[in-house]
Amino acid sequence: MNYHIETAAGKPAYLQLYEHLKKDIVSGVYRCGSKLPSKRTLAEETGLSVIPVEHAYGLLCDEGYIESRQRSGYFVIYREDDFISTPVGSSPVFHPTRQSNLTRGEFPFTVLSKTMRKVLLDYGDDILVKSHNQGCPELRSAICSYLARSTGIAVRPEQVIVGSGAEYLYSLIVQLLGNHRIFALENPSYDKIQLVYEANSVTCDLLPLGPDGISSHALDETKATVLHITPFNSFPSGITASASKRSEYIRWAEKRNGYIIEDNYDSELTVSKKNEDTVFSLARQNSVIYLNTFSNTIAPSFRVGYLILPQGLLDEFERKLGFYSCTVPVFEQYVLAELIRSGDFERHINRVRRAKRKQSGL
Repeated sequence: MNYHIETAAGKPAYLQLYEHLKKDIVSGVYRCGSKLPSKRTLAEETGLSVIPVEHAYGLLCDEGYIESRQRSGYFVIYREDDFISTPVGSSPVFHPTRQSNLTRGEFPFTVLSKTMRKVLLDYGDDILVKSHNQGCPELRSAICSYLARSTGIAVRPEQVIVGSGAEYLYSLIVQLLGNHRIFALENPSYDKIQLVYEANSVTCDLLPLGPDGISSHALDETKATVLHITPFNSFPSGITASASKRSEYIRWAEKRNGYIIEDNYDSELTVSKKNEDTVFSLARQNSVIYLNTFSNTIAPSFRVGYLILPQGLLDEFERKLGFYSCTVPVFEQYVLAELIRSGDFERHINRVRRAKRKQSGL
């Protein structure tokens, strides 16, 4: 270890030390499970006091690179393969509320504030410029790259529509598909889904859930041509649709020339090391609209969500709704884009998933 701290660098000593340590952890110099030098030892070797060393270690703990063990010191918990996109079958079910922050872990404020400062410095007056109607290109491109890494969804930025939270996006979907259609919902489901649809003059058909998803009989009987599903950890039941049920949903939509709205609000925080298959990635035709938000993964105050439209709906969206201005402030969009590009967003998800696995004994 040979960390040089430049006192005249214009950057706090603890941030320089943090960056040195993070680089060595990510590159494998310090492997998962290895113990880091004590605070006193590191302070002596770098010529610093113990306080900046404590700050550096605190940042690394916040971001999920290391953890403090009582009377034992600091140990590396970062694993490069903690975010594998290869899908698996069912995973253990949790029953959180949609706004609960228990084991979801709101995003570390230190990282968020650092990113906000960086965006202000990097973009300057550009944060005052009006956003593209579908969202800033920087955020839409970052979302595409993230989805390709984490879920296997391969889409182009023009398929991404950024909006201020799930409820706003539900309304956009109604305007796109038309309120003359019957929308089928899981029963039980998150109550605001039905409330928003009915506020937009949509007739909703509530379909009962079985142990692996919506009842096949109910799917056959409904007159609906739009199916709103939460295939992973549906709230409040906690039910996750099986692989065969997801295929059944796709066949249902294809047979009726209908659409599926895949509300994927909780799947990123699964305890599994591998992500669930998305219905969007399984569908062969233009039948699935994918929806997700950052309210669970960043914080409830981040009212930012996005739609992924199938190619077949892009022209219809532009014709009907292309005039809408984006409802998310440009500054927040740039911050989210930077969090995704820097890897901070995925590292946070990894940290929360590790905590949930530890809590569940996995």
